[in-house]
Amino acid sequence: MSLLHVIFNIFEIILFVYLGFAAVYILFFSLAGLMPYRPKSADQQFNRKIAVLIPGYKEDLVILDAASQALNQFYPPDNYDVVVVADSFQPATLIELSKLPVKVIEVSFEKSTKSKALNAAMEVIGDDYEIAVILDADNIMAPDFLDRVNRSVGSGFLAVQGHRVAKNMNTTMALLDSVSEEINNHVFRKGHRAVGLSSALIGSGMAFRYDFFKRRMAAIKAIGGFDKELELTMLRDRIRIEYLENAYVFDEKVQKQAVFENQRRRWLSAQFVYFQRFAWDGIVQFIARFNIDYLDKVYQMIQPPRILLLGILTLITLIVGFFSLVNYLPTWEFLAVDFMMWFTIWSFTVIAMGCAVPRKFYTKRTFVAVLSLPWGFWLMIRSLVKTKGANKSFIHTQHGVPDNKE
Repeated sequence: MSLLHVIFNIFEIILFVYLGFAAVYILFFSLAGLMPYRPKSADQQFNRKIAVLIPGYKEDLVILDAASQALNQFYPPDNYDVVVVADSFQPATLIELSKLPVKVIEVSFEKSTKSKALNAAMEVIGDDYEIAVILDADNIMAPDFLDRVNRSVGSGFLAVQGHRVAKNMNTTMALLDSVSEEINNHVFRKGHRAVGLSSALIGSGMAFRYDFFKRRMAAIKAIGGFDKELELTMLRDRIRIEYLENAYVFDEKVQKQAVFENQRRRWLSAQFVYFQRFAWDGIVQFIARFNIDYLDKVYQMIQPPRILLLGILTLITLIVGFFSLVNYLPTWEFLAVDFMMWFTIWSFTVIAMGCAVPRKFYTKRTFVAVLSLPWGFWLMIRSLVKTKGANKSFIHTQHGVPDNKE
């Protein structure tokens, strides 16, 4: 056996272990997500004072609708304030916002970040709140969202993640983005809670006990992915995060290729940065304190995104399968076993995603959209290549620009 052959085999084994573990991981939590899970909810209703914080950077196209919709809650109006954190808004937008019964806090930074905006807002509004709800500037809460959050915090949770769903599915890319988010909801939120682990945070549609959140955010200086740093430090300290499947927040899904690439580039870069920062500590905490919640989150930072996992496994399985058919007899048995190994973890991934996708997406339109997955896979590869330096500057995801072209 040549040295090149040995090196190739070692590389294949490493790749198989990495991708195989990822496939088994999402299959396990996808199956767990099929189990019934009922979040804890306080029986006695006490309406806590809530600050609904909506930070936005140049979000003139969507902020007026988001702010006005945030006022339409079943929750008593005197028990919550809508706070718009306006970074680089147009004067006309600020005038229109002033006509609404919301608090507007103008901020300006040399380098804008969501964490800076939130910290600045909480310094201005003070401490007369018991719950902080974080929304993106395009988010719309279901009318009962604040009530559900209030009950969950009342049951003892310091952090709660709501169920973020699509506000729009007007393009193929928006539809696939919607499906992707629901897979993540099923695997990383409901599936994790079903087995007793913490829900993952998303960055919006989430709520915290106010004093806890303000104290934690003061120590976060993240340029991108502040929710990842917040989540990792919480799990390090064994603070459990709840998931409210029936507390809906409607979120605008990406419609354009450029927006998709920028968004994924920012997410991937944040994952790499936080894996480097927390990987060793996660291992130490697991060995010393059996903190599996923390180690699980650290692993998620290095886990391949679902579309990359499926795309890479599909390519490798097809290539190995091809060679197992056309190669000569002495190596056929080896290649056949090799093919079955790759086919098995590919199957695990397909089954996991099939279980995680809500039944409402099993339509002809979704099937047609799935045919464009190879293009989505290519965009993810491009985003992965461009991650260098992405976490050193703020990358803005533009909202409110409709694109009805398929």
